[in-house]
Amino acid sequence: MAGAEHFPEFRYERLLDNLSTAVLVFDDHFRLHYLNPAGEVLLATSASRARGKAIQELINNADAVTEQLSTVMESGYVINHRSCRLALPDQRSLIVNCTHTPINLPGQRNGVMLELRKVDHHLRIEQEQQLIAQQEATHELLRGLAHEIKNPLGGLRGAAQLLEQEIADAALKEYTQIIIGEADRLQNLMDRMLGPNDIPNMQSTNIHVILERVRELVRVERDGRLAIQQDYDPSLPDIQADPDLLLQALLNIVRNAAQALEGTGEITLRTRVQRKFNIGNRLHRLVACIEIIDNGPGIDEDLREKIFYPMITTRSEGTGLGLSIAQSLISRHQGLIECSSKPGKTVFTILLPLDSKQ
Repeated sequence: MAGAEHFPEFRYERLLDNLSTAVLVFDDHFRLHYLNPAGEVLLATSASRARGKAIQELINNADAVTEQLSTVMESGYVINHRSCRLALPDQRSLIVNCTHTPINLPGQRNGVMLELRKVDHHLRIEQEQQLIAQQEATHELLRGLAHEIKNPLGGLRGAAQLLEQEIADAALKEYTQIIIGEADRLQNLMDRMLGPNDIPNMQSTNIHVILERVRELVRVERDGRLAIQQDYDPSLPDIQADPDLLLQALLNIVRNAAQALEGTGEITLRTRVQRKFNIGNRLHRLVACIEIIDNGPGIDEDLREKIFYPMITTRSEGTGLGLSIAQSLISRHQGLIECSSKPGKTVFTILLPLDSKQ
């Protein structure tokens, strides 16, 4: 046709590769023909390894899924199923919403495109958004509170110093020293609650170097009596971060885990790369996932939702600032800290974008 535009050949796999929904394509013998990156994450396997495998090798409870695939091939209709349970070979069990779409594969063969969306995915995003908003609101509240406290605190300290200069009795000067000392203590507490105010010095940072530094510091603090295991992903690339701030955040969390163990137990430091992963409402191409796992008694359910608030602690000698400061520092890297806990296993998960332009 005259004037018609000529477009270069476009492979539709490129579109599927960029979806956050897991896409699996099966042929008429129920063997995997295609798996996108989100599907690789869901099944915890690579496309090259999974391609050509029968569905029974990928999903333990494949009978129900095979029946659904057969129905779609025979009817030619798109079928949706909600809250399907998938039992995977690595012992994971997922609840997903499924969409089965009949398609034609090369060679005029029938096939089915299976789209899987984890039911908890949107719930997790909502929870993360709430956590981020909560952290921001808490920080703003603390800034306002610190401003209201610091001004009269400075005046109180200055008045005590002037009063001390006018007093000759040494015994009475002890009282002014108490006032000055307590004013300084409150000033220090406000500064710690707010965390560092310096602009982060972003640079290429190897997270494993930071973790090894944290590991050694905590082992020395515990006289080498605490077992801290490493489970690092060597493919994890460097991230753009402030090494000092990141060290402080990770150190606070690992120290918190060590204190929970009370000298006996094990901590595992684990790193992984997540692809097509949401932090809050933003989808990132690559995310660094750092897990700090301990086998301690766990965190009480009624406390779990509050642990990132300042001044929340179960220890009589604790200040309750460690996790709050850690969350604030990770937030300055556009990241997030999550926590899951049950008796015998507590996991703090630090999520940091690897595609950040900061």
